[in-house]
Amino acid sequence: MFVRAKKRGKQIYLVIVENQRVNGKVRQVELHRLGRLDVLQQTGQLDGVLASLGRFSEKLAVLGAHQRGESVSSRSRKIGPALIFERLWRELGMDQVLKELVRSRKFEFAVERAVFLTVLHRLFDSGSDRRAEKWKAIYAIEGTEDIELHQLYRAMAYLGSPLPRGRQEGRTPFAPRCVKDEIEEALFESRRDLFSSVSLVFFDTTSIYFEGEGGETLGERGFSKDHRPDLKQMVVGVVLDDQGRPICSELWPGNTADVKSLVPIVDRLRKQFSVQEICIVADRGMISQETMQELEKAERNWKYILGVRMRKQKEVRDEVLSRGGRYQEVYPPRQGSKDPSPLKVKEVWVEDRRYVVCLNEDQAKKDRQDREAIVAALEDALKAGDKSLIGNKGFRRYVKAEGQRFHIDQEKIETEARYDGKWVLKTNLDLSARDTALKYKQLWMVEAMFRSMKSLLETRPIFHKCDETIRGHVFCSFLALILRKELQDRLESKGWRLEWDDIIRDLDNLIETEISVQGKGYIIRSESQGTIGKVAQVCKVALPPALRPCK
Repeated sequence: MFVRAKKRGKQIYLVIVENQRVNGKVRQVELHRLGRLDVLQQTGQLDGVLASLGRFSEKLAVLGAHQRGESVSSRSRKIGPALIFERLWRELGMDQVLKELVRSRKFEFAVERAVFLTVLHRLFDSGSDRRAEKWKAIYAIEGTEDIELHQLYRAMAYLGSPLPRGRQEGRTPFAPRCVKDEIEEALFESRRDLFSSVSLVFFDTTSIYFEGEGGETLGERGFSKDHRPDLKQMVVGVVLDDQGRPICSELWPGNTADVKSLVPIVDRLRKQFSVQEICIVADRGMISQETMQELEKAERNWKYILGVRMRKQKEVRDEVLSRGGRYQEVYPPRQGSKDPSPLKVKEVWVEDRRYVVCLNEDQAKKDRQDREAIVAALEDALKAGDKSLIGNKGFRRYVKAEGQRFHIDQEKIETEARYDGKWVLKTNLDLSARDTALKYKQLWMVEAMFRSMKSLLETRPIFHKCDETIRGHVFCSFLALILRKELQDRLESKGWRLEWDDIIRDLDNLIETEISVQGKGYIIRSESQGTIGKVAQVCKVALPPALRPCK
């Protein structure tokens, strides 16, 4: 039963109607005509009817009293974050994995709840565990009400604690096997059907610097991707599948070079994850002669697609790039901004080693123009005197010293032109040159996702001093990556590409307020706005009623 407007001639009438099934079809049956809409509005009769009906609706009475300021609010809590991510947390089996691991331990608090609280905090307000303990006060997160800061620290230390000596088989040379490793492996096992055939995995690293002491062994000085060589740091490596889903992570001392980290990752995937056939895709920072020899050993025989350092590897510089041959067009020159970048490829063999040379002619044009601009500026700088060259890294590449004077090195300019718009891959995979290049380009998309999620990994400031607690602290960011990727995948499966910042903002604005009206308690939920409807739909979450009585 409902009210609808019906037009008769030039007038509009309000009518109470009811849906009834007549001869197998649903028809609207008019029960009562209230009158002309304009007359009802002018005389105030419509307001009177609504007010009279409102007396028999508790919901309308309470909402009306609240709007008139006749209610008393006791507290408000944000419900959106836990409502959505609690569902994903459970459906991915994270809660069960943690509960099973701590079953034999005698913790006096809910470790799984402490970890979930920390992970949720990473998603919405990345920062220290001290902030997480205060942050939860205005959020409705089941089971976390009594969790204190020292318990958050204990939960982090548990995640990062080394396993007993008898369970250290398969550890990397740089770090022990820890509880967090068992969690990753258990989560992977729960979705093993996704990896039943040959797959690609992508490996990338980042560095996180410490503003404090930096742990007992993790904090070391090394190559800083944050341009902070003055501070100690740690290295975080993350393995993703070809859909960009996080598989596992590694936490190493800050002086661990990328070229030394790839082989231990490969071995862990084989031994601990029991993935026997897989192809590693990694960028040029991971490759060295020693790495190649290890990957190609008979007992490993892993497939790979690796970017190479064109300027530093003699074979690539002198042989691969100097070979002739026609390029195969993969993507033509762009006609529109949404078209893929132009791409040409050609295959080059040096003895039994296979390379794929890739060319982006748009990038080649840009590289040439950038170089011409640098050389033009260099010519002006030389006219002003050699001292103007000091400290300019862009100039150094194209100058040479003759006695006590600097001159433009034309040979270096010509040599540099050979690299315009090119990158070179080394692979032992039986794919066409075209498909090899496209598979490697997926790494760029994964790296773009990695950069967009870096705020989750860079959870500074880190106040912890113990290695175990630092590992647990950063591992919670890895779990947050899994939840974020799961939500994004579900949205994209529906064709919805929502901005992450919008999702976080809208969920953070979903609030429940406890009020008291005439001695009775009620809970009012704020209006669901923006992305909330779609997010709740893909997570199969029903939003609480707009108004309900307190239990």
